[in-house]
Amino acid sequence: MENTKLHICDHPLVQHKLSLIRDKNTGSKEFRELVSEVSMLMCYEATRDLPLKSVQIQTPVAIANSSIISGRKLAFVPILRGGLGMVDGAIKLVPAAKIGHIGIFRDKSSGNAAAEYYCKLPFDIDERDVIITDLMLATGVSAVHAVKRVKDSGARSVKFMCLIACTQGANALHEAFPDVDIYCGAMDNELNEDLYIVPGIGDGGDRLFGTK
Repeated sequence: MENTKLHICDHPLVQHKLSLIRDKNTGSKEFRELVSEVSMLMCYEATRDLPLKSVQIQTPVAIANSSIISGRKLAFVPILRGGLGMVDGAIKLVPAAKIGHIGIFRDKSSGNAAAEYYCKLPFDIDERDVIITDLMLATGVSAVHAVKRVKDSGARSVKFMCLIACTQGANALHEAFPDVDIYCGAMDNELNEDLYIVPGIGDGGDRLFGTK
C-alpha cells in the first residue's frame, strides 16, 4: 500500500547536495555545512502546511494586506548524535522554535531494541508541533521510540525529517504511527548486515563530528 505520508524532497539543490554528502571524500567540515544546508531546504517543505492569518502591514508607501503564521508554535527534537547536525539549518528558518534532545542507541543485547539514555523536551511541548530530526531512517527502531516519547509528552503533532531513509525504516515508522509525515531527501532500498543503509552515507554521526 502506498505511503501517502512519505515525502521525498526532489528539489535539484537538495539532490545535488545529497550527492556531495554521500561522497566518502567529503570531509567533516563540508559534511556539516551540507547537512545544515539540506536541512534548511527540507524544513521549508516540512513547514509548508503552517496556517496563515491575514494582517495589514504599514509599508513605507501604503497599507499592504499580508499574511503571517497563525500562532503555531514549533519545536525541533534531534535524535542524538546525528540529528544535531540538522538543527542549525532548521532553526535558521524558524528561530523562535524550541529545541529538545533525545539520546537513543540500539541495544543489541535486547534484539536491537531502542535504549534511551537521555531525554530533555521543552516544558510546553504540549503546545507545540514537533519535527524530529535524524540523519537516517534505517531500521526505524530509534524513530519509532522518539515519536512515541514525543507523543506521550503531549505534542500537538509530530513529523519526522531525515536526509536518507530506507524502505524498512519508513515502513516501520508508518506502521507504528500512520499519522506521522516523513520527510527525506532520498529513499534507499536496503540495509547491510551491520544495519547501515545501502548505499547510504555511512556512519552519519562519525562523519558529522569527525569520530570513529
